[in-house]
Amino acid sequence: MKPSPPARRLLLALLLAGASATLVGAAGPVTEPLRSTVIARGLEHPWAIAFLPDFETSGRMLVTERAGRMRLVSREGTLSEPLHGVPPVFARGQGGLFDVVLHPRFADNSLVYWSYAEPAANGQNGNSTAVARGRLDLQALTLTDVRVIFRQSPKFDSTAHFGSRLVFARDGSLFVTLGDRYYRRDDAHTLDTHHGKIVHITDEGAPAPGNPFIGKNGALPEIWSYGHRNIQGAALHPATGELWTHEHGPQGGDELNVPRAGADHGWPVITFGREYMTGAVIGEGTAREGVVAPLTYWVPSIAPSGMAFVDPSKRYPAWRGQLLVGALRARQVVRLELDGKRVVREHRHEVGERVRDVRLAPDGYLYLLTDEANGRVLRVEP
Repeated sequence: MKPSPPARRLLLALLLAGASATLVGAAGPVTEPLRSTVIARGLEHPWAIAFLPDFETSGRMLVTERAGRMRLVSREGTLSEPLHGVPPVFARGQGGLFDVVLHPRFADNSLVYWSYAEPAANGQNGNSTAVARGRLDLQALTLTDVRVIFRQSPKFDSTAHFGSRLVFARDGSLFVTLGDRYYRRDDAHTLDTHHGKIVHITDEGAPAPGNPFIGKNGALPEIWSYGHRNIQGAALHPATGELWTHEHGPQGGDELNVPRAGADHGWPVITFGREYMTGAVIGEGTAREGVVAPLTYWVPSIAPSGMAFVDPSKRYPAWRGQLLVGALRARQVVRLELDGKRVVREHRHEVGERVRDVRLAPDGYLYLLTDEANGRVLRVEP
């Protein structure tokens, strides 16, 4: 039986729009309220949070601001003066100071790692994502012994698609997510640049042992996976220790992935996104043999940024094992129910502001950063 004209029009609209892979039945994602408490305000486009080891007693955390500042935030919401020692930052467009994480042995070595858009030296043009580390002196509010341990290559004159999240693996190695720099998207499929890649390095910045392209002619040994567009969310699965990421698609096609060593994740040949302005198809389609398919995707885009697994938190028993994704464009937190690596249901929690980061704190609470001129730190209430 042929569908009725209205049904055909609805089907065509869904096909043209590229209905989300996470739609639940005919009703789509479930939209629910979100209770939160404001912990701090007055941050200029904050990007990332890192909780200090004494967080459960002191409430202290590091927060980065895209303009190039890193601050200490207290339990009472007091903002410190900017920490000294952060190197010069290219803070234009999407560029700026990005992620911040503590070394797994921070209690012994005081090492802090951060990613940022680094301008070219000596007056040259171009910029790229870099990763630096330094020792945190809390009394002096200073980062000392600062050293850049990784630079995305090559530098390129662009204000877009820098990535960049940092995730320490269980063995102490470091994953760094990198964007394709927008105008160099074809580089995402070449192995002689870091554009559109995830790189895997030691805590000193050397290629991590066992990387898939070590010794391969013409390939950079730091590369872990390729075919990425602009990854701004990454977290380790609490049970398996696997790296999970999400990335921005163009006008649709945001993806949730479990990156595989040496794997092609498609961009810009395989994507659910469309060209800006024209809506034209990009690449060859949405699937191809040899390309790792995303676990789910979003059309239209939610513009994902920040990501955290709820497990093993005891604060939200109904959410245990689920994944929370911040959404810039949608101004929401997206909560995904999982069955292994399958998304079985999606919930949308309205925040009303661009959500840049989502983190699970040592006290078991989830914290959010809002990407606004008067950005806030929010604690999600059960």
